Amino acid sequence: MNTRVVPSDLELAALISSKICHDVINPVGAIYNGLEILDEDEDAQAKSYALTVIRNVTEQASARLQFARFAFGAAGSAGSMIDLGTAEQISRGFVGITQGKHKLVWRGAPGHMGKDKVKLLLNLVASSVTALPKGGEIDVALGGSFETPSFLLRCRGNGARPPQYLTDFVAGNPPPLDAMSIQAYYTYRIAQTAHMRLEILKDGADILLVAKPQG
Repeated sequence: MNTRVVPSDLELAALISSKICHDVINPVGAIYNGLEILDEDEDAQAKSYALTVIRNVTEQASARLQFARFAFGAAGSAGSMIDLGTAEQISRGFVGITQGKHKLVWRGAPGHMGKDKVKLLLNLVASSVTALPKGGEIDVALGGSFETPSFLLRCRGNGARPPQYLTDFVAGNPPPLDAMSIQAYYTYRIAQTAHMRLEILKDGADILLVAKPQG
């Protein structure tokens, strides 16, 4: 990679915190606005609309926080393994916040996998969403063994493109770190910790995000 200053632990924590706040502030604000309508507007139709909005954005906020808890945090810190069924459920919830814009296909045997590898997988799912700005299908295929897995995420849809920031890091052209690029940087770093090598490829109109064991 190009010469650059690696962020300190405190800087990395601050940037990830900014990323999480950025992701949840809009739905939380919408909940507050909906509650104001319930308090101030006596129209039944307006109240019904406000309740619908509150339900939808509460689900979005919950899905984002649940995703962040496992993708960035120390969820399940009592052990070093995470149930892949939990990873699938979290991924479906995260992809579902696009309200039908994206579809998730998950193909892999049930079981438990090392925490860092599951964190990498979840972050690759998030990167796949950014690879499909107009929506589409994310096909997640888990291969290899639970100890030395491989991940293949196929992003299929109109306007599919390599996820910008992650592509830059993988190509060795790191962008400036901020709340927008930090998730890609974290993905790149967690791949190293998990001893896996990232590739971003094109297969016709599809974009492939690949993670393989190193060596």
